[in-house]
Amino acid sequence: MIYQKDERKPQIWFCGGHFINDIYTGFLNPIMPFIAEQVKITMPVATIILSCSHIFSSLLQPFFGYFADSIRKRSLIFWGLIFTSVFISFAAAAHNLWSMILFIILGSLGSSLFHPQSLGLISKFSTSKIARNMGIFIALGTLGYSMGPLFSSSIAQYFGLDKMPYLSILGIIWALLMFCMVPKFSNEKTLKPKINFSQAIKDILGSKKLNILNIIAILKSLIQTSCSILLPFLWKAQGYSKFQIGLALFFFIFLGGIASLLSPKLENKMGTANVFYFSMITTCPLMILFMLTYKTTPVTSFIIFAIMGFVTMFATPITMSMAQNVLPQYKSIIGGFINGFSWGIVAIAMSIIGYIAQATSIVPVLVIISVIPALCSFMVQYLFSKKLSN
Repeated sequence: MIYQKDERKPQIWFCGGHFINDIYTGFLNPIMPFIAEQVKITMPVATIILSCSHIFSSLLQPFFGYFADSIRKRSLIFWGLIFTSVFISFAAAAHNLWSMILFIILGSLGSSLFHPQSLGLISKFSTSKIARNMGIFIALGTLGYSMGPLFSSSIAQYFGLDKMPYLSILGIIWALLMFCMVPKFSNEKTLKPKINFSQAIKDILGSKKLNILNIIAILKSLIQTSCSILLPFLWKAQGYSKFQIGLALFFFIFLGGIASLLSPKLENKMGTANVFYFSMITTCPLMILFMLTYKTTPVTSFIIFAIMGFVTMFATPITMSMAQNVLPQYKSIIGGFINGFSWGIVAIAMSIIGYIAQATSIVPVLVIISVIPALCSFMVQYLFSKKLSN
């Protein structure tokens, strides 16, 4: 393989690419109520469209990861970033429903192309401190995802949705710079044995511990996704501006990123099981407090919402590391399950939840959703049972 002498240079380009790519993945949620009004669709239909976005950006990640390992070329990160930046930006300015759906699907596929290969290349171009490099890479992606609502809502608020396509320039430029600066690597076969994808899936789905961790990941993704998709519609109906909605989502996701950075350190003090219990149970009382305050004391409700972001994502890195340690020979594919597949499953469920919220009310639906992880927290004890070997 051919590497630059200074491995920090490719790491900078990968981490910067992750930051920029995830800015675009966070674009649509805060401004979707206004896009829906522009293309004349209802909240349930908009929820289905956003669900499709998560399906194409998340559910296919394990397959694209396997494909990226097979071709052993760096092209997916460039085309992935270009697709994400161009098509997501143009989706926000669409005046036609079908063109908007097409742009969202293509942009989401771009994100699905970018993530698995970039995760693999972080390790490939690291001769030392792989865990540190991976931590920085994930943290910058979370930071970018939190900045997305702020960027899109600001442009939409002060310049209009029609100006959103101009934001694609940042992603295109960074992709072209990565093409020039990221070292090529040879296509020679590695000494590692080739993984049988179907056998890997069978082993993963056959592991009881992994099944529990996947359920936990799905439940936490359900909280994050339902809040991010449904609450902007609630706030729009209450008269909040695009920027205010984007600011609320920014703090929700940003504090979640802070929680992801802090949880490995706090795990040593709290204990791994308590990290899971805290993250799964605390969301419910916070959601009830949000329900009691969002009409009368909105500032308090926004603060509670931001704290929910911290709590919701508090156990994310521990869930990932524990899952990868169950079957370490399948780390990349398991990463696709925890980080991608769980979001895809939630996206399918959101298409139904959107209709229920439209027929009843958004906040009570969110309260019921927040009860589910609390009720399922009993499963945590089985993760540490000696009888549950795998």
